[in-house]
Amino acid sequence: MPEQVITIIGGGLAGAEAAWQAAQRGARVRLFEMRPRRQTPAHQTGLLAELVCSNSLKSNSLTTSSGLLKEEMRRLDSLMIHCASQSAVPAGDALAVDRERFGALVTEALEAHPGVDIRREEAAAIPGEGIAVIATGPLTSESLAVSIQAFTGQKMLYFYDAVAPVVDAETIDRGQVYEASRYDKGEPAYLNCPMSEEEYRRFWEALVAAEKAPLNDFEEMHIFEACMPVEEIAARGPDTLAFGPLRPVGLIDPRTGRRPFAVVQLRQENLEGSLYGLVGFQTRLKWGEQRRVFAMIPGLENAEFVRYGVMHRNTFIDSPSVLLPTLQTRARPTLFFAGQLIGVEGYMESAAAGLLAGLGAARLLEGKDPLAMPEDTMMGALFSHVSSKPFHNFQPMNSNFALLTNEGLASRKRQDRKAEKAERAMEALERWKQGSVD
Repeated sequence: MPEQVITIIGGGLAGAEAAWQAAQRGARVRLFEMRPRRQTPAHQTGLLAELVCSNSLKSNSLTTSSGLLKEEMRRLDSLMIHCASQSAVPAGDALAVDRERFGALVTEALEAHPGVDIRREEAAAIPGEGIAVIATGPLTSESLAVSIQAFTGQKMLYFYDAVAPVVDAETIDRGQVYEASRYDKGEPAYLNCPMSEEEYRRFWEALVAAEKAPLNDFEEMHIFEACMPVEEIAARGPDTLAFGPLRPVGLIDPRTGRRPFAVVQLRQENLEGSLYGLVGFQTRLKWGEQRRVFAMIPGLENAEFVRYGVMHRNTFIDSPSVLLPTLQTRARPTLFFAGQLIGVEGYMESAAAGLLAGLGAARLLEGKDPLAMPEDTMMGALFSHVSSKPFHNFQPMNSNFALLTNEGLASRKRQDRKAEKAERAMEALERWKQGSVD
């Protein structure tokens, strides 16, 4: 009898994490990734788990939803968390990575794993039989998208996602910027470009008047709020940026002892510190317009852009009608979906879905039923949310404390309730871990 193999389609964060988790439990895994043979509109390399938007994985604090999610993944031996820790760059109290080093570490780990067979080719359809995880992400190829549509019997949903530009650190005018993290949390990890009110007003006027790149199709443009292009935020009003991504709160300029009217933050993109990304500056402006308008930011007048911002289309399924909380499909228990394709938004949310799907696929291979995670954990609450029926106008969801119930909490203050929820999640996770390894 031939040895059973788990097929995983997609080598992004979710697929790579799923492959690692299944292989670590002794399963044989065949991982399909079409890059670099066939690229997507957003990827630039053939590395597994390539980060295409920000290099930030958000806060590490347990009293933030992103910090709690990462801690849960850390306790489940997540490959993504391990590689992120090994490739971290300064980012205050957040976890940010050297994106190329991060992708290289993930790729090296999976290439070296004896249980993982990486196939650099496109999988054009859902496997007809066997245990499989579909984790092709928001840029699923057209042929596989057709296969998914046929399986689910529904039109795939979509939204548009934008990427922020990156500049050469040597071309930043250091005389006009200062190092600091908001409220002095952690090391001074950001370069801050301070703006006076006059500078801000001129910048805002140029930004809202700048020419945007056309979209590739004629569908209505749905934009996920967390990925809103900076020019779209600016178009909502002259002060929206100053109260949004350019808010100066907690960023006192040490040279003046005062808070600027607005601040553009630059975050280190690689370990060498040779690249910096514009925080919150996802955009779909034409490249020439990006050069012109962003050069109005103090300190970036002569900056060299090594990567311009772009916008691309993301697709996802109507998960509540398709998935169980284990991320198995209702129609075929041997088929799992994971990652952004299921309507979770965020790097770690996607990887967490791959983690659960990989564990579930390995349990199936062992002749055991996959286990849903407890809803007191951030992972369990998120995956319960995306698999709950009925659901009207399903849209992508980040991890957030509102997903965790307040029932039974003693604290009345919101921040105290977050700490209590985090403690309860850790306890629930440890109990679940004991049951999941039987």
